[in-house]
Amino acid sequence: MTLPRDDTAGKVNPEYARGELVRVLGVRNQIEGEFIQGLLLEEGVPSILRRSMGFDVPDFLASGPRDVMVPRSGVSATRDVLLQAHLLPDAAPAGPSPTKLFAVILLVLAVVAALIYAADAIF
Repeated sequence: MTLPRDDTAGKVNPEYARGELVRVLGVRNQIEGEFIQGLLLEEGVPSILRRSMGFDVPDFLASGPRDVMVPRSGVSATRDVLLQAHLLPDAAPAGPSPTKLFAVILLVLAVVAALIYAADAIF
């Protein structure tokens, strides 16, 4: 359900409506994006949805990833709202990402293999 323009504008806190638009979250489809927009609007933060770069699904207009964009002055409030709704992780992961860990393991294996090859060539 879309609110009439004057009802929506009345909920926007002018403090959160300044600055250029900043991507704060990626969602899987338009429906998830509209849900996030509703949460943000209840806290006074205006937002827009934009199709994510590289995705275009003209036959299924509501599908496809979207970016939730808010004015720069509303980024902090948006983060608070998303944390309270458990839509963002509380903090950065404690350890290295699995991709970085895998890369380090491959590097170590490559160094060990090179040392074995060099040692075999010498003797």
